[in-house]
Parts: sequence; structure tokens; C-alpha cells
Amino acid sequence: MTITFRTGVMSLAVAALLSTPALADGSKLDEVLARGHLVLGTGSTNAPWHFKSADDKLQGFDVDMGHIIAKALFGDPEKIEYVNQSSDARIPNITTDKVDITCQFMTVTGERAQQVAFTIPYYREGVGLMLKADGKYADYAALKAAGSSVTISVLQNVYAEAMVHAALPEATVDQYDSVDLIYQALESGRADAVATDQSSLAWYMTQNPGRYKDAGYGWNPQTYACAVKRGDQDWLNFVNTALHEAMTGVEFDFYAKSFKTWFGKDLTPPQIGFPVEFK
Repeated sequence: MTITFRTGVMSLAVAALLSTPALADGSKLDEVLARGHLVLGTGSTNAPWHFKSADDKLQGFDVDMGHIIAKALFGDPEKIEYVNQSSDARIPNITTDKVDITCQFMTVTGERAQQVAFTIPYYREGVGLMLKADGKYADYAALKAAGSSVTISVLQNVYAEAMVHAALPEATVDQYDSVDLIYQALESGRADAVATDQSSLAWYMTQNPGRYKDAGYGWNPQTYACAVKRGDQDWLNFVNTALHEAMTGVEFDFYAKSFKTWFGKDLTPPQIGFPVEFK
């Protein structure tokens, strides 16, 4: 009786596994390979992440992550069909299979991870401070020492004042309703520094070489990763491998060139020998 019962349970378990969609339909990896191109969900209006060039070509750091994945799939970084999506469509377009993957400056959170599977991170975002290169204050330490004499321009937000005061508790916070205005406030002298995403500051400084400088302090870290549909480990493993080798292996030169283009910073090549990720 005991042997018969265990066999029956095992048979039911095997039958249940064989009937699951993942095993019956195959992996997204096989589907994408058979189709011959990657369907990438991203945006088109947020430099340096995803935006249109003068000749109407989609470009940016998120777009380059798609190029990395497409090259790993097909040996051709251009084999991509883009789905231009708003931020609130990032998760629905994955769960409904409208896209194979989303790479769109998507912050990793526990709540989102219940809905989609996140890849390994490809960027660590945070808030930073930008100064005029020839301005009154040399760096973050000087800003903090100046206390209430310092004025910081920031994009209007319910959390803006608390965000700035987490780094500069005594600073005066001036909020503006557009990104252009926070930079104009710095340029005109109405503000001593701009506080916003470090990636935005890096891009702005890249576009205006020599005029501005990073104050040398960052806070409020958050992780950016691509996202795929839950339940397909083969596809997730493949994308993770492609991104990992771009940041640490055979495609590092491409990743480093992209990082330099959009953020103006040279990356140190991965050390040869013991894998850096296990140190």
C-alpha cells in the first residue's frame, strides 16, 4: 500500500509538471530565437536613458542594454523591435507578452518583484549635487559647512525638501516645476547647487563640458534593472548572462563606451584573475 501510494503521488506530480505552460510552450528564449529579433519595451523622451537623435533614431543607455542582449542572441545588436511605452505600461506590457523585456530606468522594488522578474542591475542611481565649475563652493563639504547660506534648486515634488535636507539639513530649498528651470537657477546664481538624479547631472555635465562639476556626494540609492515575465528561468538566466558579460567580460568594451557616452565617465576594466563579483 505504501509503495502504491508513493507511486501515485509521483505520477500526479510528474503530470502536473508536464502540464505547466513553461514546459509545454518552451522558454521565451526559444521563442525570441525563432522569431529572429528581440522585442524591447522602453521609452523615448528621457535622456540619457532613452530618447530620439536628430535623425529620429532611438538611443540612450537603456537602448544600449537592448543592443547588448540582441547581440548575445543573434550576433547583431540591431535586431530589435522597439515598443515605445509610458512608465505605467512597463509592467503590463511584460505580463501580457507585448514585449520580451523592458529596459526603461526601472527601479527595483519588492512590490514590483512580485509582478515581474528583475535581471541583475545594470546601473545604480542616486541623488547628487551639481555646482558651477567656477562657483563659490568647491564641493559637498563646503556646501554643508555653509549651512543656511546655501540655496539648492530641485524639481518640485512632495518629497523634495526632505530629500535635500537628508544631505544638507540647513539648506534653503527652491522648487521648480521643470528640469530646465532648476539648471537655469544655478546658471543665474539664484541657486548654489542643483539636486537631482546623478545620471541626469552626469548627462548635463557631458553636454556642457567644463561649465559644471559634481559636488562629490550621493544619496538615496536605487537599483535599475531590466524586467522579464515571471516563471521563465531560462530566459532570465540568458539575459543575466548577457548583461553580466557586458559589465565584467567579453562585451565590457561596449558597455564602457556606452557609459562614457551617456555619463561622461571612464570605467575601470574588470581585473583579470579572480572574479570580481565574488570578492
